[in-house]
Amino acid sequence: MFQNPTQAFPYTIQPYDTLSLLAQRYNTTIYDIASANLDIDLNNLHTGQVIHICPEPEYNYYYSNFNILSTGMNATKLYLNNQFRLLWMQHAVWTRLAIVSIVFDLPDVDFVIKRLLRNPKDFESALKPFYGDQIASQLANLLTNHLVLAAQLVKEAKAGNEEAAAETERRWYENTDKIAAFLVSINPYWSEEEWKSMLYEHLALTKSEAVYMLEKRYEDSITVYDTIEIQALEMADVMVEGIIKQFLNHCTH
Repeated sequence: MFQNPTQAFPYTIQPYDTLSLLAQRYNTTIYDIASANLDIDLNNLHTGQVIHICPEPEYNYYYSNFNILSTGMNATKLYLNNQFRLLWMQHAVWTRLAIVSIVFDLPDVDFVIKRLLRNPKDFESALKPFYGDQIASQLANLLTNHLVLAAQLVKEAKAGNEEAAAETERRWYENTDKIAAFLVSINPYWSEEEWKSMLYEHLALTKSEAVYMLEKRYEDSITVYDTIEIQALEMADVMVEGIIKQFLNHCTH
């Protein structure tokens, strides 16, 4: 059986993938993809099938002026950690600011929520070089729903509408299940159980943060937020580890 070259990484075929799109995304050619998969019928690819791809050394996963494949794994991991830690921290920070603006009817509430909803688009931009437009957009939509439901839950809780709040919370967790399942479907190195556990904890902490704010237990709300920050960084690290294992560990240019 053909042994894939050490510089190749495994790639799981996603809906709408074509060989030409993959070749363009990873700065390679259909011929090179075929050469790395001699034991696979590339004319009959299906979603979920694993093939091997290796981009050219100059391929840039993020920005044209930063070649992560040539900087070494330590520098690559540091760069990705910084990128995704920033995104998850912004997720936590702007969620808290949205809670504060909603609870106290601040005049900046619409602007804060608008900024909060930019976070999923920023995740989309960061993930697009690895997973392509379609997948990155799907995840951004799921994250947007997560944030919209969170804001809606705070508004309903503030209004004392317990029945509506309970239904929104149910949908919030349902959305979380979809996020965990989707992440696992695009990266075999992520665990659905681990992501579901982390995201459930994130939801529980965020709810406590909002409840304490509504109850004027401000110090308790701050204490919970300290935990949210730490947990957000943990999710970022898990995300980066999975990306590195899926795309970079096998590339040794």
